Amino acid sequence: MKKLTTILFITIISTCLGYSQDKLQSPSDFLGYEIGDQFTRHADVVNYFKHVADQSTMVSYHTYGKTNERRPLTYAIISSEENLKNIENIRLNNLKNIGLEKGIATPQTAIVWLSYNVHGNEASGTEAAMKTVYELISKKTAWLKNTVVIMDPCVNPDGRDRYVNWYNQVKATPYNTDQVATEHNEPWPGGRANHYLFDLNRDWAWATQVESSQRIQVYNQWMPHIHVDFHEQGINDPYYFAPAAEPFHEIITPWQKDFQTQIGKNHARYFDSEGWLFFTRERFDLLYPSYGDTYPTFMGAIGMTYEQAGHGRAGLGIQTDEGYVLTLKDRALHHTTTGLSTVEISSLQAAKLNTEFKKFFTNTNYTYKSYVLTGEKDKINKLTALLDIHDIQYGFTNASKVSGFNFKENKQGSINAKGALVVSTNQAKGKMVKVLFEPNTKLNEPLTYDITAWSIPHAYGLDAIASTSLISADLTKKATTINNTATPSGAGYISKWNSIDDAAFMADLLQNNIRVRFSEKDFSNTGNNFKKGSLLITKSDNLNIKNYDTIVVKIANKHNRKLYVAPTSFSTNGVDFGSPDVKLINKQRIAVLKGAHTSSLNYGEIWHFFEQQLKFPITSIDTQYFKKIELSNYDVLILPDGNYKEYIDQSLLIKLKKWIQNGGKVIAIADAMNSFVDQTGFGLKKNIAEEKDKDSISSNLIPYDQRERESVKEFITGSIFKTYVDPSHPMAFGYDNTYFSLKLNNKSYQFLKNGYNIAYIKQPENVSGFAGTTALKGLHNSLVFGETRIGRGSMIYMVDNPLFRSFWENGKLFLVNAIFFTNNNKYRI
Repeated sequence: MKKLTTILFITIISTCLGYSQDKLQSPSDFLGYEIGDQFTRHADVVNYFKHVADQSTMVSYHTYGKTNERRPLTYAIISSEENLKNIENIRLNNLKNIGLEKGIATPQTAIVWLSYNVHGNEASGTEAAMKTVYELISKKTAWLKNTVVIMDPCVNPDGRDRYVNWYNQVKATPYNTDQVATEHNEPWPGGRANHYLFDLNRDWAWATQVESSQRIQVYNQWMPHIHVDFHEQGINDPYYFAPAAEPFHEIITPWQKDFQTQIGKNHARYFDSEGWLFFTRERFDLLYPSYGDTYPTFMGAIGMTYEQAGHGRAGLGIQTDEGYVLTLKDRALHHTTTGLSTVEISSLQAAKLNTEFKKFFTNTNYTYKSYVLTGEKDKINKLTALLDIHDIQYGFTNASKVSGFNFKENKQGSINAKGALVVSTNQAKGKMVKVLFEPNTKLNEPLTYDITAWSIPHAYGLDAIASTSLISADLTKKATTINNTATPSGAGYISKWNSIDDAAFMADLLQNNIRVRFSEKDFSNTGNNFKKGSLLITKSDNLNIKNYDTIVVKIANKHNRKLYVAPTSFSTNGVDFGSPDVKLINKQRIAVLKGAHTSSLNYGEIWHFFEQQLKFPITSIDTQYFKKIELSNYDVLILPDGNYKEYIDQSLLIKLKKWIQNGGKVIAIADAMNSFVDQTGFGLKKNIAEEKDKDSISSNLIPYDQRERESVKEFITGSIFKTYVDPSHPMAFGYDNTYFSLKLNNKSYQFLKNGYNIAYIKQPENVSGFAGTTALKGLHNSLVFGETRIGRGSMIYMVDNPLFRSFWENGKLFLVNAIFFTNNNKYRI
């Protein structure tokens, strides 16, 4: 009897335990530790949200993609059970309200999107996300009756796990609060960025990364009224929330500004009651369109950044300079509070949010009604692909001529518009069109958090007119597929050289061991004219490759490249195929420096460019052991932007110079150039700034609170400058005699006396963005891109980063030309 009772008791206990496990659990119960006691790995975060969705009728959980490291990208939809049953109608009615879907609707439901952990080492956000979803569905259900909350618990899983795994490996037990402890000092590159070391919080508009492009597809299906991006800042800054700082972009409505203030006051009520410090209206402005607060704002939402003290330094707890310990528990709690406060006020204002959201999309008072763009078809296709990601409408016109503001000339003018791309503002997303295409952003405040110019025509290298008239256009996308056929009887094939698509075609040929030439001079063959840089794939160079014609045609069709068949190598005009000016392209062995002293962002841009766009191999070499390697194993060395002052010493300079003299090629980008200034044989000198005001007494009388504003005279904050180009130099093949460069600072270098000044500024012409008066003076007669010959090799200088955030499309070909065309006098067998 006793045995039977024991069995019955165990059965009852087991049943109860099984039943309790089926119930909704708090994050702490599910994970086995209190939020803030540990950092949670991304897989466990995903498991918790799956659990919540399984156990609650108020949550559905979805996967919208994968990262480069194959981690899932996910989002939860949180609302009342009744709303979730009707969720597709709620979504469609929101889009109907703003004209993105056909039909009429007057929705009353607020849609709030909460994004966490876009920067991987700002890790308190994801911890707060788990706590916030639990609070919403267990205690704050009343708010969900008229509110849909979309929650992305981790925008950057790869970066988060990089940080969390590192921290868990090095932290002390119990954690050490000393600022100099290992756990508070991340090694290069840190966990902030994604796999390719891109800052995802600067990628919303450009969508160059898989996380961004996949997320934006879902975002545009919902078009939320509120979007919050949860961040962390320095350990001594308590908490920042809306309203944002000036400058506000001019399209931001009074309602958007006012509601930011309403939200800020609601947060303040909770923070004041707990005695938590905060600040508003400082640092974080609403201008640059590619942030997690500005992109949603320009799409009609109330876009906001919330910044909690902490960042990657804070760990589980750190001693601040103000004498208190900042803990992960505190950080997660603060983010939970502002998240809940945001949902609360959105619920209270749901009807007004819908009304004002509709107004944003019906305002059509624009100076420019249409942007008309012409240029290389590949560049047009790159742009339309971006517009497709954002669901922005466009078309093509048959107008013979369009007049208006000419972007290239920076004044009134006209272009031949036959077949031109037209993007007009008379569409629901007209405000975003204005922001992305406007010739010059209006600035009411020069002190900004990011770049002040990004104009699409300049970024993509297109001729453009901003027209005050609406230009009619056929909205049908005109896609063409090229289908080349092999012609074994010919002498070879010729292909143009104008875009990164052409470069990717060349790279693919080289990867398949097809020998390729390029011409350093213009020529004609069988009635067709070809410019410098044109590719030649000849029968004579590929005699040892069986069916080379078939391979070439297959690769050309894969890349949608048109091949011109050359029946003979005897040109109609200009150089023949065997000319010394028609040179074989090396299958270059490229090394890229990475690690301490290099900019992780610029290294990431280079890494991503070669792997994902050019698809050509590089060897990344860490600064930790670079000085020990044998450089003769490589043809090209790329030095990313960085601070090499303590790294490139005289012994390394001597080693590099000897390697260059033997035929090597160094490409130094941005601040990597500093190590070669005034060094013998490298030919690089800085422009000497004009002597400042000699009256140091009067300059020192500038009041304390005006010093920062006075200093803007020396700033260039991401501005676009017109530069002159030598199109006869191989590094400039595919360009004409002008290039619009995005200049990120006021650095200025002299023209090369014994080299080639390939792109340069004479009289500074700032076409867009902010540049201070002193900084402008310093740019007179300054280098942008140049080459100095050292023995048989070259030193290539790129003052402006041609790969900036991978959105400056028109700069990329300069880098390819520098690697494969510049000083290509000897073919390596």
